[in-house]
Amino acid sequence: MKKLDLNLLRLLVALDQTRHLGRAAEALQMSQSGLSTALARLRDQLGDELFVRSPGGMRPTPRALLLAETARTMLLQVEQDVFGSTVFDPLRSETPFRLSMSDVAEVIFLPDLIAHLAIEAPGTSLQISSPSQTPLRERLATGEVDLAIGYLPDLERDAYFRQSLYSHTYACMVRKGHPAVRSGLTRSVYASLGHAVVKTAARSTSLLEEALERERIQRKVVLGTPSHLSLPVIVARSDLVATVPMAFALEASKTHAVAVLPLPFRPPSFPIHVYWHRRTHREPSYQWLRAQIKQLFDADGITPVQQPARKRPAPRRSVRQ
Repeated sequence: MKKLDLNLLRLLVALDQTRHLGRAAEALQMSQSGLSTALARLRDQLGDELFVRSPGGMRPTPRALLLAETARTMLLQVEQDVFGSTVFDPLRSETPFRLSMSDVAEVIFLPDLIAHLAIEAPGTSLQISSPSQTPLRERLATGEVDLAIGYLPDLERDAYFRQSLYSHTYACMVRKGHPAVRSGLTRSVYASLGHAVVKTAARSTSLLEEALERERIQRKVVLGTPSHLSLPVIVARSDLVATVPMAFALEASKTHAVAVLPLPFRPPSFPIHVYWHRRTHREPSYQWLRAQIKQLFDADGITPVQQPARKRPAPRRSVRQ
């Protein structure tokens, strides 16, 4: 069985495009004599003249026309597979997207992302894992995770890329009708209330703890929990206050009987990014997904809690002597 030299496919395509030995040799960056030798070898392998001289140039045989189209398709496929230039079709794809994010990020991102993918990429699926599992750097490098979303400064390394979404901060969550809603959440009130505190290894949590230490505010911790997800129900049914990422508090206020209040001190801010390893940097499916996430969750998607406007004292009336 004869073996086809795949390098000769480029020669076949070049001759079909130019119909001229000299121009084909120039396109392939080889000498004309070298091209003639290669063409003779290809004719021998395929048992066909392929291209014959004519007054109008090199005229392809019927088989050459068929083979040139096949060769063109094969070369395009090789180029796409090797150089990552494949086109991602979201409507036809069944890609399982593997994302890593915290429980707070799940509440903020997943509902809108799932609804978006159901329309734009209905065959795809999402697999979510926590950043606190085995080192996230390793899971991104090995392909166990493809994208990570959040405040993850440990991924600020050469092998990783990031895409900015928005700058985030903290707010307070209390039940609706809580006395603090009417009187205002002052520093003394904040310190006197019972707090529900989430104990996690998240870097943003350490930023809050550092801010409280700078402000010399010590919270009275009544409840410590490893998850944010139970806080809306707990806060709605108690007098506890919870200091949580602002977007989480705003989402909770849509479905639970909780109110969102600004902190009585300047809270820390931290950037939210999408991170990925260079392994998937040029992968079309993940380029597409990153663009969708950027479109859905840019800086305009989060509204900060505004400080309540202070009432100005009524102007004093002048008294005539």
